[in-house]
Amino acid sequence: MQNDISKEFTLLSLIKFTLPTIIMLVFVATYTIVDGIFVSRFVGTTALSAINIVFPLINILIGLGIMLGTGGSAIIGRKLGEGKEAEARSAFTLIITFGIIVSLVISVLCFLFIRPLSLFLGADENLLPYCMEYGRVMMAFYTISVIQTMFQTLFITAGKPNLGLWLNVAAGLSNILFDYIFIVRMDMGIAGAAWGTVSGFIIGGIPALFYFAKPRTVLYFVKPKWNGKIIAHTMLNGSSEMVTSAAMAVTTFLFNLAMMELLKEDGVAAITIVLYAQFLFSSAYLGFASGAAPVFSYNYGNRNIPQLKRLFKMCLGIILISSVVCFGFSYLMAVPTIAIFTPQESNTYAITLYGYKIFVWNFLFAGINIFASSFFTALSNGKVSAMISFLRTFVFVTGSILILPRFLGIDGIWLAIPVAEAITVLIAVFFLTVNRKYYHYF
Repeated sequence: MQNDISKEFTLLSLIKFTLPTIIMLVFVATYTIVDGIFVSRFVGTTALSAINIVFPLINILIGLGIMLGTGGSAIIGRKLGEGKEAEARSAFTLIITFGIIVSLVISVLCFLFIRPLSLFLGADENLLPYCMEYGRVMMAFYTISVIQTMFQTLFITAGKPNLGLWLNVAAGLSNILFDYIFIVRMDMGIAGAAWGTVSGFIIGGIPALFYFAKPRTVLYFVKPKWNGKIIAHTMLNGSSEMVTSAAMAVTTFLFNLAMMELLKEDGVAAITIVLYAQFLFSSAYLGFASGAAPVFSYNYGNRNIPQLKRLFKMCLGIILISSVVCFGFSYLMAVPTIAIFTPQESNTYAITLYGYKIFVWNFLFAGINIFASSFFTALSNGKVSAMISFLRTFVFVTGSILILPRFLGIDGIWLAIPVAEAITVLIAVFFLTVNRKYYHYF
């Protein structure tokens, strides 16, 4: 079977190929944000704050799905490029099976211990009931979301990015519809938001399992066979994505603690709204990077150096130009964006608008950092990829949150991510320069 990742790409065909993944991940981010809008408008900003308190648990499971999906995609794509289709199918089946089992264990543990976990993550007596109500529903079904997340990348590797896009569009529209039904019409409160999200999980995740049950494409399920090296390599190769998600969990936790100390629930609601903007922006670049990654993996495995060089130059140009455009657009649209979540006369609105105009500067730097990390994952260099992600998130963001507010107060919180992204650009450029002769991408 012919796989689309094997073709020769031009700038236009690369954009066309990655566009479904960009739309898919932006759509996922959008319907996550719609959850926030429904909760903020129809349940209250206290409930919105509670969602952000629970979000670190969700980040861990998202990270597991992205780690196995991207890490496995690099291995599978390379094997396809080497002409080892049977080995690619075996690895594909093993990775999906492993992801289901591990995510099920984590989900059960989070469900059982949602109360102490919520308290640990910063919930007070006002937020705790909301956290428990939302968290129990989400954790009960989050294994399905991990399946959905893994297939977001693996659909691309299988040469079927459009199918992944339409499944996610269907999942997103279902989420929005059921949010309206459960929250607005049935008045189920924050539990309605959770059930709306779960409905999207089911529609986006379960059909993919049935699709790959038969040999409709180059990849499909075969009898699973344990291979510890494949799993270890997948986890190492995708470790940067897991590091990113785990770091988001830690930084969200630290942001929440800092805001609870300085501005209470209004501050947590404000940082939630701002982080939604970052989530949307990051999803667009992660979508582009994830869409291009299997193509890099295939051409690296096939030793097509001229194509590898062309792809790298095209991607770098797209990232740099779009970063400037996204920054300008985001800055200009600050007022209407924030007003969607909370009335302009509210205290939360004033806090958010002030912080957003500082926070938005990180958009100039984040795109190249996301691409660099994903690029090295695609080349099966999990160590460099993880190093970029680890420094960007755990070291620089965490350090900025802990240090900057001591000298700058609330401004230090808003500056934490822009400062971290700016420093990481230097690290990313260093690794891209040092490794260029080994991989021959420029």
